[in-house]
Amino acid sequence: MSELTSLRVHKLGKQYHIGTEKSFDRIGEQVADIMMAPFRRAKKLLSGQATGAAELDQSFWALRDVSFEVKRGEVIGIIGRNGAGKSTLLKVLSQITDPSEGYADIYGRVSSLLEVGTGFHPELTGRENVYLNGAILGMQKQVIDRRFDEIIAFADIEKFLDTPVKHYSSGMYVRLAFAVAAHLEPEVLLVDEVLAVGDAEFQKKCLGKMETVASEGRTVLFVSHNMGLIQTLCKRGIMLQNGRLLADGPISDVVQIYLQQLKTQGQISLTDRTDRGGRGKVQLVSVAAYNGSADAATVLTTGRSARFEFTVDKPMVGLACNFVIHDSMGHPVASFKSTSNGPEDETDDGENRKFVCELEELLLTPGNYRLDVAIRGGGDLQDMVEAAATFDVEDGHIRGRPIRARQGINVGLPHRWKLPTE
Repeated sequence: MSELTSLRVHKLGKQYHIGTEKSFDRIGEQVADIMMAPFRRAKKLLSGQATGAAELDQSFWALRDVSFEVKRGEVIGIIGRNGAGKSTLLKVLSQITDPSEGYADIYGRVSSLLEVGTGFHPELTGRENVYLNGAILGMQKQVIDRRFDEIIAFADIEKFLDTPVKHYSSGMYVRLAFAVAAHLEPEVLLVDEVLAVGDAEFQKKCLGKMETVASEGRTVLFVSHNMGLIQTLCKRGIMLQNGRLLADGPISDVVQIYLQQLKTQGQISLTDRTDRGGRGKVQLVSVAAYNGSADAATVLTTGRSARFEFTVDKPMVGLACNFVIHDSMGHPVASFKSTSNGPEDETDDGENRKFVCELEELLLTPGNYRLDVAIRGGGDLQDMVEAAATFDVEDGHIRGRPIRARQGINVGLPHRWKLPTE
């Protein structure tokens, strides 16, 4: 093996079992589960399902037969649809979970940022958690002391440094967690989609820091659904599908495979889609676009009014709809959140299951676009569907000015000129 190898994954697999062991917070829950077990078994028997205890166990492979090698200093983007196995791969590499088969060899200290608050103790302050994380990474106290001020400045949490992190917002959590992970000199840095929690300015700082880490000969594995960020940061891409490695090569080639698959998925009925995230207590069942008429359309017009409707299968407390429009290259173009209230917004106090977002003037330039939709409720993400729908935008006018397709230009803005006189 080359001495420049930073990471080697060989036939890696991770299998999860469903329905075997359960954990309970209270003794009453365990007693209730034991009492209900015969009724669950009877229901399965009546429906023609498994008859033996072993058959009642279900399992699935989150990863299967995954092999690749990473050279020192490479920055690799790991992409794939929801449930592809991206986060599971990083958890195995971080040794948070053990593989079921195969192995992963990592040469050097690993620092990971996988979930908001990972590795933090909620009762400890920000200051104490910096030292705790450094100790977990095997850093000596004097080394942490030397980097401490730089970490806190990067995280921008000086005023809350001695506040228990259980009082931090998700954004503060992420800023501090990334600052610790990136500044304590890891040989391998693993970063999951968690950066999406930060604002645009912080994302820019993170990208700059990851580029610095890579330029110093350290390795970065970056998971994201944002194809713009992926292509900005990475030269090589790895795509997973249903737990298996589907593509490994130049990032532009791998992204094109991913986008083509998303386009295909967008043509499948939402009721048949299984590649969705969230807890699933509420699900998105339909998405429709309207071009200033009563009939749903797949083609909208630049400069004309537009309407997007999202229907869910049931109401829930705190229900909210967020959607992002992406262009044909996978770059996010616009984001809409039903919780970002405006003075003209309307609320239905009944059991309305439809979110309606109206645009007086569609400012997108001609091209192909997709909608990624997230439904929240009860304080959690309930459903997340990439490419829930696709639509085209045709040539039109914005305030009387003709707008046509131009490579790399996605938005046209209303404007006027004042020209010099002769």
